[in-house]
This record gives sequence, C-alpha cells and structure tokens, in this order.
Amino acid sequence: MKIIRVPIDRVGAMIGKNGEVKRALEERAGVEIQIDSESGEVVLDSTKAKDPLAIMKVEEVIKAIGRGFSPEKAYRLMEDEMYLQILDIHDYVGKSTKHLRRIKARIIGKNGKTRRIIEGMTGAFLSIYGGTVSMIGDFNGVEVSKTAVDMILNGSEHATVYKYLERKRREAKLAKLDSIVAVDADEGDELGPFDEEPDGSEE
Repeated sequence: MKIIRVPIDRVGAMIGKNGEVKRALEERAGVEIQIDSESGEVVLDSTKAKDPLAIMKVEEVIKAIGRGFSPEKAYRLMEDEMYLQILDIHDYVGKSTKHLRRIKARIIGKNGKTRRIIEGMTGAFLSIYGGTVSMIGDFNGVEVSKTAVDMILNGSEHATVYKYLERKRREAKLAKLDSIVAVDADEGDELGPFDEEPDGSEE
C-alpha cells in the first residue's frame, strides 16, 4: 500500500474524464487506485501487481500530474529512460509569496519565452506549479534543464542561461556524431558496391 498526496485542484486531472486517467494507470501497472477528492490522498494497492518497476512508474506519473503536468505528458514517465525531477522554489526564495511570484515569472519568461527555450533546447517538459518547478525528460534533458532552472533561481541573467543551453546542445550534437562515427568504425572499412577502389589499386 502506497499513499501519495496531490493538491486538491489536481484531483480532477488525476481521475480524468469519466475516470479514464485513473483507469489507464490501473491497467498499465495492475494496481488498484483509490482517490479521495476531499483530501487529495491517492492510495495505490499493489498487492496483485506483478511488475514492481511499473508500480514505481505509476507513482511518478501521479506525482507529475500533481505537479501540474497534463496526464498526456505525465504518461511519458511510463517509458524507459524517462525521469521526473522536482525543484522546490522555496528552497531558493524562502516563504515570501512576493519573491515566489517574481521567480516563477522569470522561469516562465515573457509570454512563456524562457520555458519554451528550455524545453526546446533540452527536449524536457517543464511545469511551474505552486512552489515547484518540475521536469520530465530523458536523463540528459532533465539534468540540463535542471541546471538551467537552478541558474535562474540563483539569479543568473537569461542571456547567460541561454548561452549555457546552446553550449550543452552543441555538446550533445557532437556526442551523438561521435557515437555514429564509432559505430561506423566498428563495422569495418569494407567497400560497398558503389565505392571506388583506393588510388593505385585498379588493374
């Protein structure tokens, strides 16, 4: 038995239209989910479940929905190599409501610009909800977006953050290129049917 609390205003998203979100999660992991719409308490009964990893993934999906992600984006956590990271903004600004609003506005940016840039550069989804910033993505995407958000929370200028994101994207492209070259090298140097013979080898 596992108990997870979600904000009251996220209970509707957790249940879904006609209970479709709750039902989908139960079917995917073989668990029974009970949701208290008054307290926001979500109880997972996994006594009949066969896959412990699927249960853990469902827990992450529930947490993600509770942190403001749509169920569609939260479902990504059911995939292999997808992760959820949650940062508590209060750890940076304390309990001040004024500072909280200001820093959330900096993360979102004018007309959502900053959030879109972080998501576009990292491939990770962001949700700024309540006093938290959350990310869903692969390991590298989550780590880079986490660092970018951390920089903003610590007062870095947006231009500095964007330069960091650009540098990490270039590094990721180079790493991908290196891996492709390495695979090609492992496959050997045999000539294909349309390759030319080296100079001096033609008869």
